[in-house]
Amino acid sequence: MPAKLAPKQVTLLKEPHLAEFVTLNRDGSPHIAPVWVDTDGTHVIINTAEGRVKVGNIRRDPRVAVGVYDPKAPYARVLNVQGRVVEITKKGAEDHIDYLSFKYNGRRPYPNHDPAHPRLIVRVLPDKVHGRM
Repeated sequence: MPAKLAPKQVTLLKEPHLAEFVTLNRDGSPHIAPVWVDTDGTHVIINTAEGRVKVGNIRRDPRVAVGVYDPKAPYARVLNVQGRVVEITKKGAEDHIDYLSFKYNGRRPYPNHDPAHPRLIVRVLPDKVHGRM
């Protein structure tokens, strides 16, 4: 049964904090990558590019974890999500990376668009949510 994100957790995900995105390698070992993060209120949303290790991992095994904390209050505002990828899509991904670029860097459009590696939106449905707010 999916877990729900609380309003304060959604707020944290909407703020420009880096997240750690954990996927599982073929041998079962964890692969961790820093990512920009977003939410639609239900899913944790990651934007990545085709060809990345994490993309191959989630296509093979959709189980993931996401960790976010506020560096100004790292023990008071923390969110850890265990869940599964329920969608990988190119639809809207280029516009979404432009939005994230503005959120994190104040620049639009994203300066590193690469047609050889199209952007992907990855939607994670939480199964377990832990944290402090």
